[in-house]
Amino acid sequence: MSDATPDPKARLTHDDILAAGLDDWRKVLNRLKARFRTGDFATGVALVDRIGAAADEANHHPDVQLTYPEVIVTLSSHDVGGITSRDLDLARRISGFAAELGAHADTSGLTQLEPGLDSPAPQHLGAFYAALLGGEVNDQGEPVDPSGQAPGLWFQKGERGESDLPAQDHEQRWHFDVWVPHDEGERRLQAVLDAGGRLVSDAEAPSFWVVEDADGNRSCICTPLDRG
Repeated sequence: MSDATPDPKARLTHDDILAAGLDDWRKVLNRLKARFRTGDFATGVALVDRIGAAADEANHHPDVQLTYPEVIVTLSSHDVGGITSRDLDLARRISGFAAELGAHADTSGLTQLEPGLDSPAPQHLGAFYAALLGGEVNDQGEPVDPSGQAPGLWFQKGERGESDLPAQDHEQRWHFDVWVPHDEGERRLQAVLDAGGRLVSDAEAPSFWVVEDADGNRSCICTPLDRG
């Protein structure tokens, strides 16, 4: 990023985000995400209160998940479908609040799940899954849940519903895209292998690795690297 005042409507690249030096935060599936270990509920509530006040002041509101031991914060600029300087500015303030309250950031294990469905005619499926999940259809024809209760769902088109993944002995139409930060992909892959999984393909690494469980069900571990 240059020293000039950034355009608050400009989408930032992953390199822009890394250059911002936000050690507490990671890009995960077009979102900026952080986990703050609070250790108790009262500290978490205090942090959420400060986040809420800062968000109202900036007119830029994150998604916040409060549980007993931690607060997870997700930032994105919905009007441009990505991360902007507005998100970076608010992220810095939130990190400051956490530090003042003694909550420490923990980027390990940050994850965003995106189920994918292989289909020869995905344009016919969006409305059904939006209704099933209690959401709505976005501009790309994909079902989304604005409340955040259900993960996003995307469709992968194939001749007979197959994906572009290597051939397998049985048909599989559902799979998980598990999005992790740029520095988490290899660790997550090793954890899967240690747990009895198998590496199917690393041809697109570090963008994604294809893995499968003991029954041959496949998933992808995805990062923001090498995506243009």
